[in-house]
Amino acid sequence: METTKKLAMIEEIMDLDEGTLTPATVLEDLEEWDSMAKLSVMVMMDDEFGKVLTGDAVRALKTVQDILNFMDA
Repeated sequence: METTKKLAMIEEIMDLDEGTLTPATVLEDLEEWDSMAKLSVMVMMDDEFGKVLTGDAVRALKTVQDILNFMDA
């Protein structure tokens, strides 16, 4: 899957306009990176990528690139 499609999925979860995020975006700088977004990322990882993202792993995510890396792992 292309990086732009992955970014679009993350933007949709956070209800952000397309093109808002870059891999270098710091998650904690985003008001939208709240508990619901974190839970939604966990569900997306399971549904779309067949990967289990634990609470500890979510807390370790610092940038959008970290999410992208987990998608590719």
